[in-house]
Amino acid sequence: REFEAEIRFYSGDDPLDVWERYIKWTEQAFPGGGKDGNLAAVLERAVRALHGQQRYYKDPRYLNLWLKFGDCCNEPLDLYSYLCSQEIGTTLALLYITWAEALEARGSFRKADLIFQEGLQRKAEPLDKLQAHHKQFQARVSRQTLLALEENPDGDNMGLLEIAEPQRSSLADLKGRGKKKVRAPISRVGDAVKAMNSNRSFQPQASLQLPNTPSFAVFDENSVSGPEIPTLTAQSWPAPPVPKAKENELSAGPWNSGR
Repeated sequence: REFEAEIRFYSGDDPLDVWERYIKWTEQAFPGGGKDGNLAAVLERAVRALHGQQRYYKDPRYLNLWLKFGDCCNEPLDLYSYLCSQEIGTTLALLYITWAEALEARGSFRKADLIFQEGLQRKAEPLDKLQAHHKQFQARVSRQTLLALEENPDGDNMGLLEIAEPQRSSLADLKGRGKKKVRAPISRVGDAVKAMNSNRSFQPQASLQLPNTPSFAVFDENSVSGPEIPTLTAQSWPAPPVPKAKENELSAGPWNSGR
């Protein structure tokens, strides 16, 4: 009630300070890092209340508030793209580190490296912290590359990120991997891609052809040109999470019936 009253009647020149203290108190006062205290709703109210105030766009407190709100969203990658398009936190290293780590967790090593490169080009501060995280990321990808080369020593000498993030190819042959124990991968990527046998091709029957059917374009992700950083599509704010049941809550019953 005190925080709600302070926000409602605040007349100072730094409303972000009130929201920051309110969020920290919620995280400390409720279990689960504030999730049982409906932290997502408080974060949503904060970003709405401070929306459009460009004086906070380079403030680490404001960026930290957005990143915490991204943890409550179903698709945080869209939120990071939105922040970049609005120039919110683009001078801070924390945005690129968080964005790249989210992409790395999904196996998108190439895009994660592009995000690091974007932050380095903008000289995001602190720059030494961004450079250190980038080197650690490269070391992790290098270890995965070495493991891939050990399992497939006869593969082509591909680049670092190409091996770490291969491209899928549907309807292609599978190639066994490993020396002593041969096992077939389930994804048709990398060296497993081969030219399909000519006897697999088929010709549609003349009776099934529909000459009057209008043609349509099929989307090809490999032919799309443009910036590597995705752009945000308009979407509604996510609904606040449903409060969980409280702990140590037992139903009433006879107190002397148990042993």
